Amino acid sequence: MTATTDSDAPLLAPARAAVRSRTRRRLRRALDKIGLALAVTVLLAPCLFVFFWMLSLSLKYDIDNTAWPPVFIPTQPTLDNFVHVFNESPMLLYFWNSIQVTGSATLVALLLGVPAGYGIAKARAHGLAAMLLLSRMTPGLSYLIPLFTLFQITGLIGTVWPIALTHMVITLPIVVWIMIGFFETLPQELEEAARIDGASLWQAFRYIALPLARPGIVVGAILSFIYSWNNFIFGAVFAGRTTRTMPVAVYNMLTFESFAWGPLAAAAIVVMLPVILLTIIIQREIVQGLAAGGVK
Repeated sequence: MTATTDSDAPLLAPARAAVRSRTRRRLRRALDKIGLALAVTVLLAPCLFVFFWMLSLSLKYDIDNTAWPPVFIPTQPTLDNFVHVFNESPMLLYFWNSIQVTGSATLVALLLGVPAGYGIAKARAHGLAAMLLLSRMTPGLSYLIPLFTLFQITGLIGTVWPIALTHMVITLPIVVWIMIGFFETLPQELEEAARIDGASLWQAFRYIALPLARPGIVVGAILSFIYSWNNFIFGAVFAGRTTRTMPVAVYNMLTFESFAWGPLAAAAIVVMLPVILLTIIIQREIVQGLAAGGVK
């Protein structure tokens, strides 16, 4: 080992400065990660607490659900509440009704909304886009009375079709608005090259714009599915006994005499489960679609 002399100090100063700079960057990155983790924890803590509390209610007996102090983690978990839900109500029928309503509303919204978004984006019809957004922002109760009168005259009250049609008031503007943003930012050169080669406008849309807009289509479909699946007011008014959707079925489990917290929480878990599973399965597609839209 050779001792460092005063003449070597000017040579070692840049190396020491570089080490200190790297140390500061690492410390800053670590602090950023800790700050991000704390922020995410603060934001998600209320939602996670409510979800796990509901899960706890669904796995406990009534005596534990009404105990004081509250029992958060059951000592003897049970699935009786889920069995009660399916035995006391035709939950599978309500699940099928929700699948029909949400699936048809989302599919029709995609079939109409994707070409509509492409046309509005190409025509630069921003006023029409604002009107669509306004229709999405208008409360659903504003349409309730005239739609109920219309469906009553046509004899559709009590079937799933008026619910699916009214859900398109929710899903169609979402799809159109998302697709406008994606189509407006696609490279114009690709479509122009296709048109020069003899492709029609429809062919340019089908073979050029549509594949490039796949992330936007996925995001629009997922958001439409979630909003339609969770909608309550239209199903509560237009549905009959055998055409109720899942949110309406959960609401009908409430009684004035008493609250059966276990079955009620179990029914809520059953309603939430399809949306949670769908989000987990295609979360990568959702993140990619939102990131692509943000970058564009």
